[in-house]
Amino acid sequence: MKQKVVKISFLNSNKTYFFSNNNLDLEAGESVIVESDRGIQFGTVNSKIFELDENKIMKPLKKVIRKATKEDIKLYEKNKSDSNVALNKAKSLAKSLDLKMNILNANFTLDRNQLIFNFIADDRVDFRELAKKLASIYKTRIELRQIGVRDKAKEIGGLGPCGRFLCCNLFLNDFETVSINMAKNQYISLKPDKINGICGRLLCCLNYEDEQYTELKKDFPNIGSIIKYKNITGKVISHNLFKRTFDIETADKTIINLELSNYESNK
Repeated sequence: MKQKVVKISFLNSNKTYFFSNNNLDLEAGESVIVESDRGIQFGTVNSKIFELDENKIMKPLKKVIRKATKEDIKLYEKNKSDSNVALNKAKSLAKSLDLKMNILNANFTLDRNQLIFNFIADDRVDFRELAKKLASIYKTRIELRQIGVRDKAKEIGGLGPCGRFLCCNLFLNDFETVSINMAKNQYISLKPDKINGICGRLLCCLNYEDEQYTELKKDFPNIGSIIKYKNITGKVISHNLFKRTFDIETADKTIINLELSNYESNK
């Protein structure tokens, strides 16, 4: 069964979420008020209305309440300004309490029923006293969320080793599992500066072509294996997946380049 949905994004996040359009006529770029797990929030429409299979939607599906009014926009701008003040205050309080944490941002929900802080830290932090002090100042529910270094890169952005803006900051909604075997599978040097992003973790883009490399390698003899081709015996030492060739080294250290198609027909 199909469900009409629209993509919505929020301040300090490039992640988009599916919402029911609630029978509203919405266009990309419009500001809207939505019902979320964190309360009433101000968001931006990132797509036209489209239909999606219900089994691809995380339930229950939240809905767009209304298009943002002038009053909503005014309150949103005030909340942004107040959030910046709250961020500076929280940093000051954390320093006075000698808490080893780096607070990255602060956000009021539109109804100001919640003030959310994101922070990073090397270890777990007992922030209960900080939360109490913030609650006494802002008279609202305080949430302090510890996020990882990958989340920090997603929040702040920057340039990757490819010279382009970080994928996580531009378009990745979720972090998929990345392994060192993906780098090996794609013949990438295992030096940290070659396979790690600015977050210090393995590059997200190692995931992009891994499946294609696996598919391309299926018909090739494994590197290190001993093969016979016509009257030649040698050890496979390298592949060129795109030219569909590979090199073997014979006992007398001679390097011979073979075409995969010829090798396959000779088997």
